Formats: sequence, C-alpha cells, structure tokens
Amino acid sequence: MADPNPARTFADPEDPIIAATVPDHYTPLLDVDPPAGENSRLPLKGFLVILSGLVLVGLLMALIGENGPSVSQDSQQNDLTLNAPAESTNISAQFLEPASRGPSAGVSEKSFRLHSGVRAPFPWSNTMLTWQRTGYHFQPEKNWMNDPNGPMFYGGWYHFFYQYNPDAAVWGNIVWGHAVSKDLIEWLHLPLAMVADQWYDTNGVWTGSATLLSDGQVIMLYTGATNESVQVQNLAYPADLSDPLLVDWIKYPGNPVLVPPPGIDDKDFRDPTTAWYWPDGKWRIAIGSKVNKTGISLVYNTEDFKKYELIEGVLHAVPGTGMWECVDLYPVSLKEDNGLDTSFNGPGVKHVLKASLDDDKNDYYAIGTYSLESGNWTPDNPNLDVGIGLRYDYGKFYASKTFYDQNKQRRILWGWIGETDGESADIKKGWASVQSIPRTVVFDKKTGTNILQWPVAEIKSLRKSSKKFDKLEVGPGSVVTLEVEKATQMDITAEFEIDKEALKRIGESDVEYSCRTSGGSAQRGELGPFGLLLLADEGRCEQTPVYFYVAKGTDGQLKTFFCTDESRSSLANDVDKRIFGSTVPVIKGEKLSMRILVDHSIIESFAQGGRTCITSRVYPTKAIYGAAQLYVFNNATSASITASIQTWAMKSAYIRPYSSHQES
Repeated sequence: MADPNPARTFADPEDPIIAATVPDHYTPLLDVDPPAGENSRLPLKGFLVILSGLVLVGLLMALIGENGPSVSQDSQQNDLTLNAPAESTNISAQFLEPASRGPSAGVSEKSFRLHSGVRAPFPWSNTMLTWQRTGYHFQPEKNWMNDPNGPMFYGGWYHFFYQYNPDAAVWGNIVWGHAVSKDLIEWLHLPLAMVADQWYDTNGVWTGSATLLSDGQVIMLYTGATNESVQVQNLAYPADLSDPLLVDWIKYPGNPVLVPPPGIDDKDFRDPTTAWYWPDGKWRIAIGSKVNKTGISLVYNTEDFKKYELIEGVLHAVPGTGMWECVDLYPVSLKEDNGLDTSFNGPGVKHVLKASLDDDKNDYYAIGTYSLESGNWTPDNPNLDVGIGLRYDYGKFYASKTFYDQNKQRRILWGWIGETDGESADIKKGWASVQSIPRTVVFDKKTGTNILQWPVAEIKSLRKSSKKFDKLEVGPGSVVTLEVEKATQMDITAEFEIDKEALKRIGESDVEYSCRTSGGSAQRGELGPFGLLLLADEGRCEQTPVYFYVAKGTDGQLKTFFCTDESRSSLANDVDKRIFGSTVPVIKGEKLSMRILVDHSIIESFAQGGRTCITSRVYPTKAIYGAAQLYVFNNATSASITASIQTWAMKSAYIRPYSSHQES
C-alpha cells in the first residue's frame, strides 16, 4: 500500500527496540568481556569521559525536542525528497583507531578504519549484535575469516577452504579452515586443514589455490609467511585421496618450493593461482607482485609442482596499480553459457584476468586474450585494463577466487565480505566476516565487454513464501510499502519501466553523475533515483536504498547507474556508510532489472542480469527483526515508474559441524 505520509521525521535515536519484534529463535549474545589481550576494554578515565558525553547528549536532545531533522516535501508538487544522511548519535569521547592488522606482516590491511576519522564506539546491545549474524551466507561458527582458498569439487563434495583465526574475532594467527557441501549452500565444518606449524609458514598459512590433475591427484599451493616474514610458496596434498572429505593434509617436506626472485621484495610475492596446462606438457602458475607502483603477475613453469622455472617477462603489468593480490586467470566461452576448465584455450574463448588491489581493496578484472605463443595476456580495451576499469563488485568484496565446477560445467566465484563496523563490536559478537553467495560467471554475449555474475541456482532451494506486486504505478516523490513476511532474510527480483514521455523530455546535463560522489538517494533528477528501500524501520530513519538513476551525460547520451546508499543504513556512528555503485549497460528493449539477496547485515545486489554488482554490509539499530520493512520508492522529479516485484522469504541454511555418523 502507498504510504499516506511519505515525509516523516526521524525517530528519536535513543528509543529502545521494541522487544515484541524479536522472534523467540534468536538467542542473544551473552554479556561477556572481550578476550584478554585484545586491548578492547576501556580505561576507567575513558569510561567516565564517555558517560559525561552521553549525559551531555541527552541534555542536548531534550533541548532540541521536535526541531530534529526531517524529510522535506514540496507541497505544491507533492514530491518526496528523501532525507540526507542521518546524523548519528555523537559521543564526545574520542578513541584511538583499532590497531593496524596485516601490513606489517606483508599483506593488505585487515582492520576496518573509518574514513571520516576516529569516533567513539556505538553502545551496541546484544540484541542488535545477535541480529547481524547471517542466515544463509557461509561463515564459521566463531572468530575471524577472510580470503577464500582452494575451492574445488572432489569426491562428490564441494570443498571450501578459508583464511581463519581460530583464537579471536580479529585478523592474526592465520590457518586454513575447511568445510564441505553437496550444494554450495548448506555446509559441514571439518577440522582445520592446515595450521602454522613449520618455519616456512609459522607466521601464517596464507592464500592458495587447488589444481586437480588428470590422474586424480590434488595439488594445493599456498603462500606461507616464514619465521623471518618472507613470503614463500608451499606445496601440500591430501594424505588420503580415497577420503572424499580430504580431512588430512600433508605439507611437502621440500617446502618452500618458491622464494621471491631477484628484484621482488620479500613481502611482495603471494597468492599462487590454480595451474593451467601448457601445450609443451608443463603446468603454469601465476603469482601476484609489484615493481615500485606497477602491479604485475609473475609466471612459472613446472612439471611436478616441486621444481619451478620463472618465465621471462610477466603475464601482465599495469603501472600505478600497486601490489596485486589474489591474481586469477581463467577462460570464458564467447558462445556457450557453460564454464570452461582453467586450461582451456582456443577459438571462441577469451580470458579474464583479475587482481585484488592492495592499495584500494577492490577486485578488478578485464577481458582479453591469452597468447599461447608469447605467454602474455592482452586486454581487449586498454582503457578497461586491470585496476583501472571494471570491478567484480562495487561494494565490499575482496580477495575473490574462482574455480571450475566440473560437476555442473560452470565457473564459480567466491568473495570475502569483510566487516565495516568497529573492531570492539566484532570482539563482542565473537565473529567477523562472511563469504558471498557463490556466483556463476559467464561472458556477456549481448555487450561483449563484461562478464555476468549471478547467484548459484541452488540458492533457490531456500525460498519459502512468495509475494508478487505487479505493475505498481509509483509517481514522482512516492514511497510505497510492500507487505512481506520477513524483510531481513529475502530474495527479491524487480523490474522497472520509466514513463516514455519523461524519457523524451530529459535535458542534457553539464555534470557527469557518479553514485559515489552524489547525494545518494536524496539527490533528485528527472529520471531517478528509483528502486527499493531495504532494512528500513517504520519511520525510515534507517534505510538502505538500492536504486537506478538515469541521466543524460555531457555527451548527450543516456546512462544508467546502479547504486546502493548506505548513508542512512544505521544510526550508529562507528560504521562505514558510503554510497557505492557504477554505470550498468542496458541493451535497447531491456527493462531495468535488479535482484537482491538480503541476509541480515549483508545485502548483495545484481543489476541487468549481473552486469553490475554491489555488496553492502549494513548495521541497523532499529530496522532489525520484525521492525524491518521493505518499500519501493521513486524520488525522480518528473518521471513516473512502473514496478513489478517478487519477493521470497528465505530459510536459513543448515551450516554445522560435521559428524562421522552423517551419511555422505
């Protein structure tokens, strides 16, 4: 139904969450002190300063009364202007930023730091923190997780390994966690696959990749941080190939098999790829590195994965992109929708080269040609080269890894979704980070310039009740409530059509639009923004809009943008609240479409079949449990839209420890 009063004031940020909205099956966190040694407890003096600040804030709020910020509305045009970013509750005490974790050891920064400066922690309740844990995304039972490692299909099981700290909810003491699944959705946790117990990996068992050989062998190459913090490459293999769960692993006695070559810094040599077979009968692997500020990928030959030869030159290099982490190279078919084995090459094939940039913590890819003659990869469009062009995801998504699923002939992409809240909150809730829903990757045959990413089909097995909202007419400045069963755990598809007359009337702009630098969903234009308001409370003081914005650029051409606006996602002041997004290609005759997976504190959004993707971490304080609602909105100044939306409530995935009594 349409909201009769779309212009609402902010709710009082001190209002408690109504207890009646919390379902019985949510078990609150226990009130426990953070683990010893984590430096998370405040000194008495700091506590008193905070307490004084809270009292001051309370007095100020009492004085402000009804003069708080509100949504503005043009009474003559009856247009809605969405609120500007919410002013979080300010606490006067200032705290030191969390300790840097990672760079001193030679890897990217793992500790989240607010870009807007140091702020005091928000007073998170256990009810709020308990809600943040996801229902159907992969995550361990507790503690820290980061990069996906060595995914593969073996012995009838999907295997997933990951960077894991078994001791705390912060980065450090990195080992390999291991889980298996029959469907990529429901997982069984197995014992740790590899721990830091040798001189060549005593400072961390870091990222690696799996290669399946034709004779049935499984090769695992991974980066180890030595006792002197030198990055070296190591070989491991299953102790028992007849065990479909691959529980036990053996590290090659001759490790390390590779050390940094001359000219490469000891801490700039990591993350070996899956190997691909070369016509000369040898295998090749790539490893990320840099020379000064030029990101590069080194290539090695090997026959037995024990001895290696450095190939002259590099696979590819891009000046100014800095250190390349988690490099990935794989083929995509130009004609078929199925995936290809990593070693496949020939007519009708392009190769995707991807690098995770240490400098900005984003995953960039480009489409090009991998030459069997030169051994080099060349981008189709130099203006869209690795690190300066397309990204897998324009939100929070890093250190991704693909693998070829020979079981269903598809290529699957995993990505690490880190936290963007305060470290003290992670320690209190006892865990940090999730993995993306696995995505299929194919070449976009319609555009010929990008890939398409889409959640694996198995995710549909979690769908429950469905609701359809067909051809909703949403006028300029309107918000319409969508009555759904469970707004915190959903799968949503939506299509939008813009009034054709409005499309004809749109004028040229003298400014190029950008999601990131715009005013978000509050910035109005002739043709946008319009889309969905996710995880919104009744007063919409908290909301996360995912939307399209259509603009005519300085060149006179229409461009479509796909954005997520986190600026009002939470009243908390110690979480990241940015605006993400990019352009999305739209082919003539296509409707604007999006698919969104909502799972508590993570939102994964896909536009136009997966041409542009955005992943967000959000931490609402009010729009949780039964208080969360879903809306469709149109904040354009002149164009009406027609929206057709279907929603599904989602069951939680069954993710638990493996029992030897379970059947395979």
